Amino acid sequence: MSAHKLITDHLDLWTSAVTHKSGTGRGTSGKNGKIELTGIKKLRELILELAVRGKLAPQSPEDTSFSELLLRLRKNHTPPKTRGRQTVSGEIAPDEQPFNIPRSWTWTRLGEIAKNLDSQRKPITKSARKDGLYPYYGASGIVDYVDDYLFDEPLVLVGEDGAKWDKGEGTAFPISGKTWVNNHAHVLRPNRKAIADEYLVYFLAAADLNQYITGMTVPKLNQARLSSIPVATPCIDEQHRIVAKVNELMALCDRLEKQVGDQLDAQEVLVDTLLDALTRSADAAELAENWARVAEHFDTLFTSEASIDKLKQTILQLAVMGRLVEQDPDDEPAIHLLNRYGIEGKSYFLSGWTEVTLGNLGEILGGSTPTKSNAGFWEGNIPWVSPKDMKLSVIQDSQKKVTEQALQQTTLKKVPKNSLLMVVRGMILAHSFPVAISGREVTINQDMKALVPPEEITLYLLLYLQAEKPKLIELVDRSSHGTCKLVSEKLWSYTVYLPPIEEQSRIVQKVDELMALCDQLKARLGEAGETRAQLAETVVEKAVS
Repeated sequence: MSAHKLITDHLDLWTSAVTHKSGTGRGTSGKNGKIELTGIKKLRELILELAVRGKLAPQSPEDTSFSELLLRLRKNHTPPKTRGRQTVSGEIAPDEQPFNIPRSWTWTRLGEIAKNLDSQRKPITKSARKDGLYPYYGASGIVDYVDDYLFDEPLVLVGEDGAKWDKGEGTAFPISGKTWVNNHAHVLRPNRKAIADEYLVYFLAAADLNQYITGMTVPKLNQARLSSIPVATPCIDEQHRIVAKVNELMALCDRLEKQVGDQLDAQEVLVDTLLDALTRSADAAELAENWARVAEHFDTLFTSEASIDKLKQTILQLAVMGRLVEQDPDDEPAIHLLNRYGIEGKSYFLSGWTEVTLGNLGEILGGSTPTKSNAGFWEGNIPWVSPKDMKLSVIQDSQKKVTEQALQQTTLKKVPKNSLLMVVRGMILAHSFPVAISGREVTINQDMKALVPPEEITLYLLLYLQAEKPKLIELVDRSSHGTCKLVSEKLWSYTVYLPPIEEQSRIVQKVDELMALCDQLKARLGEAGETRAQLAETVVEKAVS
């Protein structure tokens, strides 16, 4: 099967196999969550695999065998020695040959077809560098620009340390013109009668070089191991045909990648627009109309974890706007419940709803850190919750725990079960507002605050604050050195709109149902993505076998 046919016959697989990851950014546009285009990545690997096995470009009967040239090269080659091993020239044993090659090709040591110029490289400390026009290269590419150069010719660099040596990682890359190279990259001058620069780069990109790495603490591809790498080498004319074909197909991959990226970006805009229309609906009739538009294209809209997370946030927003369940005029107004706890509020336009500030809904508690120098304060059984523990909606445990002694001898206080825990200081506030319910008595550190509201409204308050996350993030103060803080005055004066307790229960129940459906959708999405990625892997394996 030709390479073009292999691509076109499985085009849907290459473009639909994606891996969804947590975080932000997608490599192509940085939107729609963190998405790796797994299928196209596998396609690139396949192209390189086929290229270096002689299966990508046709052989020509006019091509000469590489063997004769290799014999002449070996007469003029003085091989380096590996530590405690034999020299790295000569015939390559069958167990060193990772795959079969065409008869006209030859396995060649890298050191026999490329001259190592490592002795000419020179590192410059950052403080000693002077700004200039010349690129300063390290293990993975340009590190800086300096005012002088060491080389002025086309060369190939290979990461020595601080690089990645897996397949497709770009361990080797070409450079040209006036350049400076530090001691973290090997410098190779290919013998261009024997090997083309781009072919060497593609071969090393297709190879898994981890087997040549030494050192546990600082992994390194030393010069002798680099020189010993077997290279599948056709004649130079065929190399040029292979490089041309690889370039052509990689350009096709670039177009596919852009097409998929553009589709994802367009999909994200559509999702944002339709979901925003839901939250802006003026009444129930308009909401139903807008929801019908979403439902009509549900399967095509929500195809990424990021889009499902946006749907979840929209559900929360609709819930606290009173749009998710119907109001019942027979429900006891929320103000009556609050008054029984001595809490005052103002009436709201929705039936039975009440407007109240967050800080008036219960006792406010702060946290602290007992001195670490007193071992008697630590390794107890009382959770000491810090922002790093705020990963679930209900907190039952923490990474660190304190003792009763810490409570007795410091300012640390217990936070009751069913309290609301909130992060009010830390870098996470730049993009999130972690909030949770204490599932048991806990303590908290100084980057946290707790609110002890009436137990009946705790679940709804959690939901409310999760829904208001975007607005709460806007209240965060950011210092010049990046510290984020939500000051108490802003947090506790934040307005909360409380529905009647019966409606709160209906809202929480409906949200739980819808969130469970979203989680099922996300799980199926992950399973489908894994299946497509496995299929892509299978196609690659069959193609190169």
